[in-house]
Amino acid sequence: MVDEMTPDQAIERAIRSRRAIRAFLPAPVEPALLRRLIDLAAQAPSGTNMQPWKLRVIGPQTRARLEGALLAALETGGRPGVEEYRYYPAQFREPYLARRRKVGWDLYSLLGVVRGDTEGMKRQTAANLRFFDAPVALMLTIDRDLEIGSWLDLGMFIQTLLIAAQGHGLDSCPQAIFAQFHPIVRHELAIPQDEVVVCGIAIGKADPDAPANRLAPEREPVESFTSWLD
Repeated sequence: MVDEMTPDQAIERAIRSRRAIRAFLPAPVEPALLRRLIDLAAQAPSGTNMQPWKLRVIGPQTRARLEGALLAALETGGRPGVEEYRYYPAQFREPYLARRRKVGWDLYSLLGVVRGDTEGMKRQTAANLRFFDAPVALMLTIDRDLEIGSWLDLGMFIQTLLIAAQGHGLDSCPQAIFAQFHPIVRHELAIPQDEVVVCGIAIGKADPDAPANRLAPEREPVESFTSWLD
């Protein structure tokens, strides 16, 4: 029987099934489909239609150079500089600390990495820097002089891209780690200083046998973060 869904069911399934995938199959993504997904993402809202997102699709030769430089930096000393922007708070507090710890150790448990296993953690960081071997590697930047509203717009572009990919049978992983390696990313991708390296995105087909892809982070119930006002 053909799986027929109404448009609202298809949208809901794409949203609910999307997860950060950390191991991909080598199956390529057709360039025409990737272009279509980017065009769909560009329909995201932005204040006064500024459309502040900047996207680089990384081809094989550039990607090989980038990944080689990133892995060399990881091997010789880790992250090469201060993050371009602060993604996380300087001091975690509850309930955010517990959520962060749980998802981190849930992932490492699936990978067989125990507390204190620095080599295991390093291997996972290396996989992250290789875009988890996804066939599509993207890098997102934003102009440095733009304000927080434009960052919100960029976030909506990213989410739209992820959901569009999911709706077309592809999986994805947004990757903030590249902001920590921004000097290398900037050099290898010829990104000017007036742009901030925000994140990468890996897109492809999930490897169904990879333990990391069994991670399904818990979500808070609606009642925990919603106030219904009369």
